[in-house]
Amino acid sequence: MKNSTAISIIAAATLAAGAAFGLPKPSSPNPGLRYYYHVPKAELPIEAEYDVVVYGGTPGGVGAAVQAKRMGKSAALYVFRRHVGGLTSAGLTETDIGKRNAIGGLPLELYAKIGKWSHFRPSQAETAFLEMLEEAGVPVYFEHRLDKVEKRGARITKITFENGNSARGKMFVDATYEGDLMAKAGVSYMAGREDNARFGEKYNGVYFSNHSHLPRFPVDPYKVEGDPSSGLLEGVSGASAGAIGKGDKKLQSYCFRMWATRAGDKVPWPKPDNYRPERYELLKRYVNSAPSPDFWDLRYRHGPVKINEGDCNNAGPISIDHVGANYGWAEGSYEEREKIFQDHVNYQQGFMYFLANDESVPASLRERVAAYGLEANEFPETGHWPHELYVREGRRMLSDYVMTQANCELKRTAEDSVGLGSYQMDSHHVERVVRDGKMAAEGGFEKRVRRPYPVSYKSIVPKKSECENLFVPVALSASHVAFGSIRMEPVFMILGQSAATAASIAIDDACAVQDVDYPKLRRRLLADKQILDVPADNPGK
Repeated sequence: MKNSTAISIIAAATLAAGAAFGLPKPSSPNPGLRYYYHVPKAELPIEAEYDVVVYGGTPGGVGAAVQAKRMGKSAALYVFRRHVGGLTSAGLTETDIGKRNAIGGLPLELYAKIGKWSHFRPSQAETAFLEMLEEAGVPVYFEHRLDKVEKRGARITKITFENGNSARGKMFVDATYEGDLMAKAGVSYMAGREDNARFGEKYNGVYFSNHSHLPRFPVDPYKVEGDPSSGLLEGVSGASAGAIGKGDKKLQSYCFRMWATRAGDKVPWPKPDNYRPERYELLKRYVNSAPSPDFWDLRYRHGPVKINEGDCNNAGPISIDHVGANYGWAEGSYEEREKIFQDHVNYQQGFMYFLANDESVPASLRERVAAYGLEANEFPETGHWPHELYVREGRRMLSDYVMTQANCELKRTAEDSVGLGSYQMDSHHVERVVRDGKMAAEGGFEKRVRRPYPVSYKSIVPKKSECENLFVPVALSASHVAFGSIRMEPVFMILGQSAATAASIAIDDACAVQDVDYPKLRRRLLADKQILDVPADNPGK
């Protein structure tokens, strides 16, 4: 297998998204179920040099690379996998917008290319991202996994990838969901949940919601119902949740955003390798606890999973979120993440197969689930299963300014806005525990954000003592609570665009990213149709 260098976006953009984009075939024997696989060393390693080096194929990464080129700088995008667009190209196409009047800049161009703001195909999104990169003349290096970061003092000088290729730059952008580049650069970060007391919040740390995807009916958590000595069912933790508001290293749960159909070309829900029906005993008890199988609406209201034409999602405390199975992801090695990834594939495919086929599931529910299947025209490279796991939260930078619940509630306002957040403060469940002899879901919350709020420039740059030429527009400096509102795909693209604009100014003015002239940055952002101030009117979506 030969390594790719910069892939020709001109050629790639003419192909349907999800195709190989001219890349060599992966060395994995089963690429449809692989997140990480070994990429051999380049025969002749290439050391490239750019003004702005962007690592991470998320919307934030695409936005940063495109904007840097528009600012007249040389720039390249380095991508871990074989696709660009992050979750927007991996199934999350029922776009979490928040307030539409808070979205400006490059996302408007993206949605114009696609032709709609939401409910588009993942392949349409990836084609649009590729077209934007091609039009800007951005070289894209696929299958480049970060290995080492070299610094001179407080400045990154070079990053090297596992295949031996490397990139030197004046400015660097970490656009990964996990914050991998900033961590290797020695930048401070947080992972998990903070104590409520740390940032003066209400919903951080251990939290039991009164309304966020609670169990609709009580579920006995023990292997032998009513017998604690029999042990707990798989999916229920035996540990104590801890005191309310107490922080820990646990992460909100992940899933795949499946793309389903019953009207189009359909692939039946796949039966995964190592399928174990006993793994879904908790689900079996839950769906059989309803007074009628017709109770389950396959929507957010009841669940047990949201299935419809297109983007599907978790819906409830026992659903496709693999609760409690991702704690090692944020700081894990690529190999450790691969194990977690495969476990999520197995769990979620098995969950859907169980619902559609197991005779213990009420017949009417089983038939309604089986009427759907995977869309045969999406994700052809990975067996019609999304190629990317929904990493809702990884590391979060700890810089001089931390976005918190107070920002989301406009009790504290950043004076150096580089974009607006507006989605609700949102976390999926973190764990399932036993309370009063029943299964209880902990960690989920959905708290209203009444108006858009500014995201601080200082929250996307590190402390000056740690790094002077790095931007982190995705794993930005925010508490667990505030990140739950900011972490929306269009906002990441906005912040990536703002980061690249500031990077270009920092290059021109020969200054550290922390010393960028904010009035100058603001003028350029506004000229590029960014929205930086809370709109006077505040309509809904």
